[in-house]
Amino acid sequence: MRIKSITPKNQTLVNKAVNWLVKHNEYNTQRDFISDSLECEEWESKEWRQINKKCENSFDKYLEYLNELPRREQQQIEKSKLY
Repeated sequence: MRIKSITPKNQTLVNKAVNWLVKHNEYNTQRDFISDSLECEEWESKEWRQINKKCENSFDKYLEYLNELPRREQQQIEKSKLY
């Protein structure tokens, strides 16, 4: 999904933030699927811990790029279907 920035000079940062948000959503879906299929505690599963780390890192990257954007650009991303 492409979100057009309000100010053209911010388009690169908007694209990066959106890409990391998409990755986070994918990792979160995988993590939920793994959690539902586990027979043990989540923290005991190596697979769950790996995908959880990817999920956390991708959200941190998303926030990193989001914080570089003006508030109105942040609100536009947060109002999208991705958030």
